[in-house]
Amino acid sequence: MPTVLLTVWGGREVWRSLDTDSYAMALRRIHRVAADVEAEFEQARCSIGRAVDPKLLATTDGDPAISMPSTSIVSPPAPPPSTRTIGDVYDRFIADPKHQWSKRTQIAHATTRKWVIEVFDEDTPLTDITREGCRDFVALLREMPRSAHQRYPDMTVREVIAAAKIKGERRLISTANLNAYINRFGGVMNWAMNEGYLDRNPLKGLKLPDPVRKRDKRNPFSPEQLRRIFNAPIYTGCRDDMNGYAVPGDQRPRRARFWVPLIALFSGLRLNEICQLEVSDIPEIDGIPCFRVASGVSLTGDEKRVKTNASERIVPVHDELVRCGFLAFAVSQRLCGETNLFPELPFGHLGYRSTTISRWFTRFLENAGAAAPLTCFHSFRHNFRDGLREAKIDRDVAFLLGGWTTDGKGTVVADNYGSGYHPRALAEALNAVRFPVLNLDHLAVLGLRSESRA
Repeated sequence: MPTVLLTVWGGREVWRSLDTDSYAMALRRIHRVAADVEAEFEQARCSIGRAVDPKLLATTDGDPAISMPSTSIVSPPAPPPSTRTIGDVYDRFIADPKHQWSKRTQIAHATTRKWVIEVFDEDTPLTDITREGCRDFVALLREMPRSAHQRYPDMTVREVIAAAKIKGERRLISTANLNAYINRFGGVMNWAMNEGYLDRNPLKGLKLPDPVRKRDKRNPFSPEQLRRIFNAPIYTGCRDDMNGYAVPGDQRPRRARFWVPLIALFSGLRLNEICQLEVSDIPEIDGIPCFRVASGVSLTGDEKRVKTNASERIVPVHDELVRCGFLAFAVSQRLCGETNLFPELPFGHLGYRSTTISRWFTRFLENAGAAAPLTCFHSFRHNFRDGLREAKIDRDVAFLLGGWTTDGKGTVVADNYGSGYHPRALAEALNAVRFPVLNLDHLAVLGLRSESRA
């Protein structure tokens, strides 16, 4: 008997609209739609006498199986046009509660949004932003002068570029800062993809190669710079540590402006990590006095921030700081009832205690004759890292002390094993860091001469 092939399904594809542009809602609705389609398949099998599952013949509404002629073809409906504009999507991205940004990051995103909206127009559909348009946006950014959002706050991107050209401005935005803007705009596009508003990110791969190597962006202070810094009047005798810090005098105040540079050199702590220290952040752990670097809410209710997860750490107090009287200073602050180690440091407009002293240190370098290209306060961390290398400190210990990471996530798998290093072992490694070119005997309060003296 010849085999008879019966065709009861006329189409090869089944199209169903989920009637939503929300990715999360689509995931919820797809199960119901799939059940309805399966019921149609069972009805077709039933019509030619095939075995069927009665449960699948029922639709999700509990109605009888959908009756569909065997010759019908389901045509795919036209996809609904996108109604999301770049302005709408950008605002949704910024309002996403998952973003826990500092005030500095909020301002950076607001500046990027302003420039994006000026170039692409707020009412432009998100899907109309093309790869070519993004290339043009990057080309505009390359012509922007440095600190344009501060120097030309009321001008559009194109107006800023025109004004800078008229002035003959040659100090253009650095590649690193340009890429930061691209990263932030690209982050919006990635977010839009996750929300189902876009199929691809038109900014992907448009970052520019940075001609300046990371290690060349900042230099350590030279031996001569270090000598000039720690032999300035604020360390040898000044009129006062306010406006008279650069004027020789008979006063030797020991507050933030005195201690912060010393702590940075001998601990590797970042500027804001030092400035936000509380008296309680100088604990003694197993007999070893330490700095405790941590994020969270301070005892006064203020927010304490760190750069990465690896930044939260314990760093022993270097013997040279002890010799200069730092522990005695910390005790005196506690006895005076102070909560913050440096209460004279106010919060800046971005919420960081480091803002004011950062600006002061730039002036201080000039007055001390220690200013040089590619050096700033952050150079102390480069000096500290070099000190760890010269002392041949194990790389894991060095990274732990400096709060450096070995990948983009702040940790490596090996960091999750073991119980870590004992404070005494960390103190031994830290105190191996010496700066033989620097003599700080004039700062000693314990009557001991420095072993690091040349």
